[in-house]
Amino acid sequence: MKFAYKLGLLLAMVLAQICGEAIAQGYPNRPIRFMVGYPPGGSNDILARIVSAKLGERLGQAVVVENKPGADSMIAGEYVAKSAPDGYTLLVTSIGGMVFNPVLYERALYDPLKDFVSITLIATDPLVFAVNPSIKASSIKDIIELAKGSPGKLFYGSGSPPMHVAAELFKKQVGVNIVHVPYKGTAASLAAAVAGEISLVVSTVGPALAQLRAGKLRPLAVTSLARDPLLPEIPTVTESGLDFEIIAWTGIFAPAGTPSAIIDRIYSDLSIVLKSDSVKERIASLGYDTSAMGMPPPEFASFLRASIGKWAKVTRDLNIRAK
Repeated sequence: MKFAYKLGLLLAMVLAQICGEAIAQGYPNRPIRFMVGYPPGGSNDILARIVSAKLGERLGQAVVVENKPGADSMIAGEYVAKSAPDGYTLLVTSIGGMVFNPVLYERALYDPLKDFVSITLIATDPLVFAVNPSIKASSIKDIIELAKGSPGKLFYGSGSPPMHVAAELFKKQVGVNIVHVPYKGTAASLAAAVAGEISLVVSTVGPALAQLRAGKLRPLAVTSLARDPLLPEIPTVTESGLDFEIIAWTGIFAPAGTPSAIIDRIYSDLSIVLKSDSVKERIASLGYDTSAMGMPPPEFASFLRASIGKWAKVTRDLNIRAK
């Protein structure tokens, strides 16, 4: 009986591999969708559109970006998690969607480790603390002094969970009371800061570059350990007396159960696209770090697991929960 059971199991595994390889040989034979959980104009959307155009050229099939915002990007995540695991519906999402949502929400709409297969990382990006030019602050020290002088009267905006957590870490470490105003995406929070609706905004560097360079926002510090090459004159939060690092990232995921042969095919073409000079230069010009782009699926899966463990502890210590 034991021999028959083991033989049956082995045959099932062999058949599954053969079927997966057969499916992959004909893949893709129709358009592929990149689902993005944020409105147009944000980090994930911008990167998805850059990659989709070149990937479509290589595959000979259209790769269409669809925005499905809502619930801090969880609507799109749930949609992809429940989609057929055939390689035609993929999720382009961030550290917010895959790391912070599951640890912040008591009832997250998906489990990033059980419901998805990690494919690759597109790019990373530190966060930047910035203020409207009307705010009399040119450094983290200045904003701390303003906040301590007017507790509860300054407002900060964030467009996704990583920005929220970064600001709450800042508040806890320096002991200030700045009121949180959540926005539906980075673009909306930046627009609010430019309009003077909020005093402080925490954003990824890439989407904020245009406003920073135009003088519509004043940068105070970045959240990487080293200064950002595109903002070399701006100190890090560590240089500013704080003790944390947050690096945002964007990656691509498939529904759990997608045949490994299809994952391998997608990754093979994606890695070529991401390593091309035109794509790397385009993404880097927008303020993103491309040094980790094209991370292999097993490495990316380990990276995701470690990130979830790290930030679950931090958010518990901060007692941050999303509603």
